[in-house]
Amino acid sequence: MLKIHQIRNATIILETNQEIILVDPMLGKQGFMPSFTLFRHKAKRNPTVPLPQNIDSLLDRVTHCLITHQHPDHIDNAAVGFLTQRNIPVVCSIKDEKAFKKQGLNVVQALKYWERQPFLGGTIEGIPAKHGYGFVSKLMGNVIGFFIKLPNQPSIYLSSDTIYTEAVEKVIHTYKPDISVLACGAAQFDVFGLLIMNVKDIVKFIRNSPGKVIANHLESINHCPLTRRELRDILTKQGLTNKVFIPEDGEAIAID
Repeated sequence: MLKIHQIRNATIILETNQEIILVDPMLGKQGFMPSFTLFRHKAKRNPTVPLPQNIDSLLDRVTHCLITHQHPDHIDNAAVGFLTQRNIPVVCSIKDEKAFKKQGLNVVQALKYWERQPFLGGTIEGIPAKHGYGFVSKLMGNVIGFFIKLPNQPSIYLSSDTIYTEAVEKVIHTYKPDISVLACGAAQFDVFGLLIMNVKDIVKFIRNSPGKVIANHLESINHCPLTRRELRDILTKQGLTNKVFIPEDGEAIAID
């Protein structure tokens, strides 16, 4: 049995019988960061929503952490404090290893793109991610996704913040993940193109996916305009709702 807990934004927890794996923790209080846009989308301090009420009981059981990149909506100061205080083992990109160790994180594994390593009795592989359409991807820096296969569990693809690329296509068609966690908020700053998949590519990803898709990175950061309701309406029109979970913050999805 695998449980996937949606916490907030890209922050999730993967719970197996043995491990509690925290992913991309943004654990600060509501509004601790400034607005990411001023005029394209309504200016609000971030995150725009609080952590769910059950967060403390979940965090108390965390055994490992995966971090896809250094942006503050994926690893904030509160999360750094939590991880260092408890000396939680961290897995990240080799490109981020030095920076995270400098912050005091207990980095036990660092992955290159397409590198597969042993992980908790199974394997974890680094998947290339491109954080934006066009020039903005260069400004956003490096990002890594993860493909995880644990014993007696469905395979999991964590896309991280990415657009639809050949690497994404390869994972879907060659690795055939049972579960994909996809960033779906259609994030965009006041200038430049979208930072993650647009609606067309979200639909393409879901249609091409062999397994179920969990949509997150929704309704928690002010530069992500796509709402859960809007996404659900779009997928209903496309006949794809049977392939997708769109969890609320604090909701857990149990997968056999």
